[in-house]
Amino acid sequence: MKRLYQGLMAAAKAHARWDYETSMNILKDKRKLCILGIMLLPIILGSIAFATDLPTVLGGKKAYAPAFYTPFIFLVSILIGLCAGLITGCIGAGGGFIITPALMSAGIKGILAVGTDLFHIFAKAIMGTAVHKKLGNVSVGLAVAFLAGSIGGVLGGGILNRFIYELNPLLSDVFISIVYVLLLGFLGSYAMIDFLKSRKSDIGGDVHGGPSTEPGLPARLQKAHIPPMITFDEDLVPGGKKISAWFVAMCGSIVGFVAAIMGVGGGFLTFPMFVYILGVSSFTTVGTDILQIIFTAGFASISQYAIYGFIFYTLAMGMLLGSLLGIQIGALTTKVVKGVYIRGFYALAILSGFVNRLFALPGKLGEMKIIPISPGTAETLTMIGNWGFFVVISIFAIWVIGTFFKKIKVLRGEA
Repeated sequence: MKRLYQGLMAAAKAHARWDYETSMNILKDKRKLCILGIMLLPIILGSIAFATDLPTVLGGKKAYAPAFYTPFIFLVSILIGLCAGLITGCIGAGGGFIITPALMSAGIKGILAVGTDLFHIFAKAIMGTAVHKKLGNVSVGLAVAFLAGSIGGVLGGGILNRFIYELNPLLSDVFISIVYVLLLGFLGSYAMIDFLKSRKSDIGGDVHGGPSTEPGLPARLQKAHIPPMITFDEDLVPGGKKISAWFVAMCGSIVGFVAAIMGVGGGFLTFPMFVYILGVSSFTTVGTDILQIIFTAGFASISQYAIYGFIFYTLAMGMLLGSLLGIQIGALTTKVVKGVYIRGFYALAILSGFVNRLFALPGKLGEMKIIPISPGTAETLTMIGNWGFFVVISIFAIWVIGTFFKKIKVLRGEA
């Protein structure tokens, strides 16, 4: 379990580095900033002028549609993106884990939160990723086989999400919440244990320990000669390593399936699978992982959510705007803050997302008549989960931004 946690955190850090680089590519390019401004202008003007004229039906289920779109909701989306960006930039690990829970807490249905988050990832990728910089780290054979599998997984995950939503929108929210409860509970527990150990020894640094590869499953899979075979890591091992494309595609299908259900790029699963199951080096894994995130998020957002009306474009653009600012502030703040404190906030942020989704479940299960619970109790639990989540994230954001402005002279001196 510890190795799995290390792999997940290593993947989160790799994704954060890509996210930061992508954001910087946008912020440093006047042409891209101009395009972003043009994309945002009609959204801002439209939300102010025509907020009350928007239809109540979104996704085909009137009773479970999001609230009317208002300038306030657009502001909330910017703040959610800002907080996710602060976590990514300051902690060096992906802040995307909090986006779907945050959107659901703000009143957006789970399937819309998933589709919107995927589109937000894809929009940022196509605007800011400099793919040519990463091609040296990419194994083309691994990438093709993995993407072939991830496309199948995305189709399965998207179809399942939409099927559950059409069956019962409440069941859809329950399903997505349970997935997040399991993932965030696991990650949050290990992150808090990691923080407490680091606090005792007062050691800062990275959010994770580097994963190590050992003989075992990877060696057995690489010995199984099932054509077609893929050669990789030629620069690190004489003659390279070989593995069947079928094993790579199976891993890709799992990543695509989970990504389409949760609304994430899937990078947090790709890293441990490549390193611990397939035996791929971390060097090759990072480049291939970034490539798959772009294509997996793009295919999932367009083919499984956009064409079915399950993307809130205005929210996606608001999150993009907020995250661009948050990542830059967060990355600069790490220069003047001890790593051990950042790790503590990261653990709290993940655990608050876990509590948020956990406390939302009783009310939804009660509405479905699965468990007996009074409406008042369900509402109280949901409110506690929402307030706890947003208070923790807000304190973290205020602390980071406050530290940034307090130490701005020091940061200017370093620059």
